[in-house]
Amino acid sequence: MHDGFRTTARIAGLGRFLPEKIVTNQDLEKMVDTSDEWITTRTGIKERRVVAEGEGLLDLVVRAGKAAMDDAGVEPEAVDLLIVATATPDQPIPATSAIAQPQLGVVNAACFDLSAACSGFTYSLNVARQFIATGTAQNILVIGAECLTRYTDWSDRKTCVLFGDGAGAVVLQPADAGEGILHIDWRTDGTLADFISMPGGGSRFPPHSRESIDQGLPFIKMRGNETFKVAVRAMTGLSLDLLERAGVQPADLDLFIPHQANQRIIQAVGKRMRLSDKQVYSNVHQFGNTSAASIPMAMVGAVEEGRLKRGDLLMLTAFGGGLTWGSALIRF
Repeated sequence: MHDGFRTTARIAGLGRFLPEKIVTNQDLEKMVDTSDEWITTRTGIKERRVVAEGEGLLDLVVRAGKAAMDDAGVEPEAVDLLIVATATPDQPIPATSAIAQPQLGVVNAACFDLSAACSGFTYSLNVARQFIATGTAQNILVIGAECLTRYTDWSDRKTCVLFGDGAGAVVLQPADAGEGILHIDWRTDGTLADFISMPGGGSRFPPHSRESIDQGLPFIKMRGNETFKVAVRAMTGLSLDLLERAGVQPADLDLFIPHQANQRIIQAVGKRMRLSDKQVYSNVHQFGNTSAASIPMAMVGAVEEGRLKRGDLLMLTAFGGGLTWGSALIRF
């Protein structure tokens, strides 16, 4: 019931950090032509966290990372790799992970960022697992963090209601086969790259260019209906594939944590997998879509609520821009 590595990775510690500022649906009613009923019916979201003025991604990364190391009982100097999954860095160069390194105290860690949008955390888990399986690293800090509200067009009612800010982190350590990450996989379909995108801000449409500003290119764009259909099909398919590889049934899962993008997507995936409501975790009503941060943030919430405990069989799955998707079957 594992991928064949004699050594895999286990989650030794968890942490998250959320900005204090809360923006409710009632607040959004004053900003755009929308209503609490419209937002809740279509997304399940009631409120989201938003970084304050002067606050940025780095602040979230550092606080979440420290919380995960504390939970794992790992000294910062023992961390030998830091991966930050984000699509919303404070700046293009240097990587957020490098800037965070001294503040986290992980002075012996190699650092890099990984960009796979909402799938970033599951992609990072797969990368980190392979570093541990080959003996290259012993303590890896993986942080999923986003400041999506800084890339949100607050005049676009179709997207501004969706996103929130936050960070979640895990510490990974070696584990024997049959423990920790049992099966993990990822997929990409670049032919659907325009389903979720942020066209401006790069070298083709620099953030300071007139074209980028006039066309609103620095903001998140989404083809919602098409994305919904592909997301449900992709996450369901890959998750069921991992269960089949492991020789277990959906009913055997103690908890299923999908990317917290939209309550309708979460429910549709759960229904297709024939999971009970008790098996499926959701906190999208509290935090909205926090992209790469959503799954580790949800894991912390599930532990705090007593819905996830050591020894449980856990499935994670995510879907994001690229299009990318990934799933992981874990003995927590």
